[in-house]
Amino acid sequence: MTDRRAVAWPPAPITTERLVLRESEARDRVAVIELNASPEVNTYLGGPRPRAELERTMPEVPGQRCGWFVVELDGAVIGMIQLKPHAPEGPSNRRLEAGETELGYLFLPEAWGRGYATEACTAALDWFAGALPGEPVVLYTQTANAGSMRLAAKLGFTELERFEAWGAEQWFGVWSSLAPAD
Repeated sequence: MTDRRAVAWPPAPITTERLVLRESEARDRVAVIELNASPEVNTYLGGPRPRAELERTMPEVPGQRCGWFVVELDGAVIGMIQLKPHAPEGPSNRRLEAGETELGYLFLPEAWGRGYATEACTAALDWFAGALPGEPVVLYTQTANAGSMRLAAKLGFTELERFEAWGAEQWFGVWSSLAPAD
């Protein structure tokens, strides 16, 4: 069982070959609003949120919680990653038993197709594996979201089930830092 209180937060910034993952700051508010208001980014997430609502309700420093990373490229925010408590939808026991942490991510359209999501999510999952060894991570995506389906495969998520929700077929998978038993 995950005990998030045992995780040291925030960690030192995580640096990859091209990116920096770090805790959120006030200067990130504009980019986080853009991510949540973008029709392209939110195509498979129920659509964009109204910009005026986001301007009114977004905290001065967005995402100040364990597992919430801003992703920077050359000092500019290109996305965000969350490793958040898993709140399974529906009655499926597989979803209830799979894991207590869910991976979520949003990247600006100009960052798509360059491998940034793979690089950033890999770094976040590596951090998670070090912070909570052996704890699984789950991921939901619509099967129509070809980019997220490819990312799930690249990251090593294993499909547990598909189901219908929100008017579309959903994919549900799990990842673990533990090597499978031989």
